[in-house]
Amino acid sequence: MRNSLRMWAVSLLDLLVALAALIPAALTLPTWIPEDPSIDPFYTPPTGFESRAPGTILRQRRIRAAFFGLIPDPVDAYQLLYRTTAVNGSAIATVTTVFKPRYPYTDSFVSFHTEYDSSSVTCNPSYQYRLGSLQTGIIPSVELPITQAYLLKGYIVASPDYEGPDAAFGAARLAGMGVLDGMRAVSSFRELNFATHRPAIVGTGYSGGAIATGWAAALHRTYAPELNIRGWAQGGTPSNLTGTLLWLDNGLYSGFLPAAIDGLSKPSAYGLQLKPFIDSIATEAGQLLLDYANSHCTVPSLINFHNQSIFNPTFQTLGPDFIDEPIVRSIMAENTLGVDPDETPIAPVFAYHAAQDDIIPYDDAKAMVDRWCSNGANVLFTTYASGGHIATELLGMVGAVRWVEGVFEGDVPTNCSSNTASGSLFDFNILGEELKPVMLTLGKVLDVVGENDEYIKQDVSVLAMVP
Repeated sequence: MRNSLRMWAVSLLDLLVALAALIPAALTLPTWIPEDPSIDPFYTPPTGFESRAPGTILRQRRIRAAFFGLIPDPVDAYQLLYRTTAVNGSAIATVTTVFKPRYPYTDSFVSFHTEYDSSSVTCNPSYQYRLGSLQTGIIPSVELPITQAYLLKGYIVASPDYEGPDAAFGAARLAGMGVLDGMRAVSSFRELNFATHRPAIVGTGYSGGAIATGWAAALHRTYAPELNIRGWAQGGTPSNLTGTLLWLDNGLYSGFLPAAIDGLSKPSAYGLQLKPFIDSIATEAGQLLLDYANSHCTVPSLINFHNQSIFNPTFQTLGPDFIDEPIVRSIMAENTLGVDPDETPIAPVFAYHAAQDDIIPYDDAKAMVDRWCSNGANVLFTTYASGGHIATELLGMVGAVRWVEGVFEGDVPTNCSSNTASGSLFDFNILGEELKPVMLTLGKVLDVVGENDEYIKQDVSVLAMVP
């Protein structure tokens, strides 16, 4: 794991070089460091915000967005603090970052849900996207180049901190409401000069970002039916928290689990019910583990707890019986997609998943699609026959971008269907010549980490020789 991450760091340097080449005179050494969300007053909602409607903009600012905190993104960027809803229905506030192309753009926007997968607010995308920010949460920064595919096609892109004000990682329903309220806020943001109060929207996200995407799709009908959402593109979806927990435990990516337990125990999520229970069973070592997750982002959390089991009595006193406790089972069930027919997407969905996914179980994603289809949803489900979770994010992005374009243009399938794809980095040519070196280098970054992604290296090697 540590050797892979060293290689990943070297590849990140290559990605910086590729991005700098894309943007002339891009490298900027900031003279100040943005404040961490835990102390930045922008994130604190004004007195009385609870009485405002969900999606109301409470505060706004213009920012300088940057790749990896150093390379300015050549777009106009804003941040909106908006009112949203906690799991128990109470009012909370979170932030979305809006990227607007400086050239003519379409009267629509993409809601992009990055997989920040952490229970520490330091890892919030809104902080990681800013020029001069400390790059503690590297995943949003790695995914930020993906937004360029949409921006170069003329779409506004908004990326919300969908885990809410206390980084409630794993609280799927909260994430879904955070996405929908972020869409409401962006739709009413005057700086974008939309010609209509109901601009067309498509939501997209992968892995942890697909938790937010899938649940926003599921809650659209009941929570925000007025939004003009044309579709959803989601890949590697953790649709069943129980299945994902058992799949990850005692493996290379088991470090996601303490972060999810800590996230689900946050006040905005299930803190009132779950935190006293977790406190009662956590050992001293277990509490240290949760504290670590609460203060660190994805990569260090994965290193800190890889190839370990949360069922080990070293960390909690119930051992294997932990998963069968009523409070745990209830929360897991409440965050399983497709169970309630009333929570079926009313806008078309493009879902994709690797058959050999080493992080999120393929069978759970297929079960989600089957349940949605049986309840009347319109879903295209693509299975990537080769490659694991990491490679499929990159390879599936091409299909996702094409699908998003088609949906905005009115090319919408009318029933459920499925297909199998192989995927290739050669498909990146479809995204535009400007992005080719960036996407190629991003491929090098991602292929280091995946267990089942060896085949992608063949494409990387070949493409590296293509002028």
